[in-house]
Amino acid sequence: MKEMLDKVYYDDLETRSTDARHTAQLEAVNAQLARVAEAAGNCLPDIGKLKYLDDLAHLPVLRKSELAKWQAEKPPFGGLPVSNVAHIFQSPGPIYEPGGISHDWWRMGRFLHAAGFGPGDVVQNCFGYHLTPAGMIFENGARAVGAKVLPAGTGQTELQVTAARDVGTTAYAGTPDYLKIILDKADEMGVTLGITKAAVGGGALFPSLREHYKDRGITCMQSYATADLGNIAYESSALEGMIVDEGVVVEIVTPGTGDPVPEGEVGEVIVTSLNPDYPLIRFATGDMSAMLPGHSPCGRTNMRIKGWMGRADQTTKIKGMFVRPEQVAALVAKHPEVTRARVIARRDGEQDAMTVQLESPGGDQATYSQSVIDTLKLKGTIEVHAPNTLPKDGLVIEDQRSYD
Repeated sequence: MKEMLDKVYYDDLETRSTDARHTAQLEAVNAQLARVAEAAGNCLPDIGKLKYLDDLAHLPVLRKSELAKWQAEKPPFGGLPVSNVAHIFQSPGPIYEPGGISHDWWRMGRFLHAAGFGPGDVVQNCFGYHLTPAGMIFENGARAVGAKVLPAGTGQTELQVTAARDVGTTAYAGTPDYLKIILDKADEMGVTLGITKAAVGGGALFPSLREHYKDRGITCMQSYATADLGNIAYESSALEGMIVDEGVVVEIVTPGTGDPVPEGEVGEVIVTSLNPDYPLIRFATGDMSAMLPGHSPCGRTNMRIKGWMGRADQTTKIKGMFVRPEQVAALVAKHPEVTRARVIARRDGEQDAMTVQLESPGGDQATYSQSVIDTLKLKGTIEVHAPNTLPKDGLVIEDQRSYD
């Protein structure tokens, strides 16, 4: 029986009782608090040990803006007690994140195991390896489950198809949209690929796209992870919400207050990492979700969340990249004749698309297009509107995509 369970679950942590999990997590949180309190820098004061796990709600929320301020004052990690660092990554802000190469440092192996990845698989890892940690996060997880990795990154789709055919790729890791681009290119080239499973993140997996992959014989499952925290939650074969990872404590709170909301109510995702190499206490992700009642039918017993349900602010992820209100403001500042801008995230078939609306009496489209690429790091359709014609509803980023 134990042998059969070992094949289903990554480890025994996934099926432990709620009491056992809370006891272990309380001990780990208190150890994290002690590490932070002992470190010199702009961190939490020594508040002693928590008596109950729910006492986390009394601690302040750590936001990315505050972390960026700490890092600017005490580079690169703001005085936090960071250890076992093999890589240093940079995310927009800039914010710097450490990375390790020890076994399953970002805990992505747990998700890949649930998605059916294992020895014998060749994973085409199409997450980025440049500055951002996504590529290494998934490579580390693939190594943890014994799979081989083709570090493909993004772009050069024809070469991606050729490589997938030549090395015998069986599994894909990357953003939800990009796999379809590879498959469509393979069809165009007359190449048959052997991809049967996909682990995706960095953007919403729309039901129609999951169904498209299923029709092609590909099981596609998604995780919820960030550069700072690693894996937070993941899907299992039950496909009922996302199961919270065993290496974090997740709270759903009212945005701006840090106060927990009732089960089922939408709020901001706050995460406490139990990774001793990088202790982040009550770190605000800026993402919205809600807690689901009960346990997953797959037998894993940790709490579940509904998955990504938008941003607590107007920051929006398009094509796997965050677009932030301050970036839109910087775009306007580049052009004196532009009075306002509005970024619209939408779907074009099964892919993300972006439209940038600018209020301007004129201006050069090519110049605006290049400014959008330079500032937002994405290509988009440019629409020039007459002054005072865009909606005055306070939105600078509008997400028109449906998540149903």
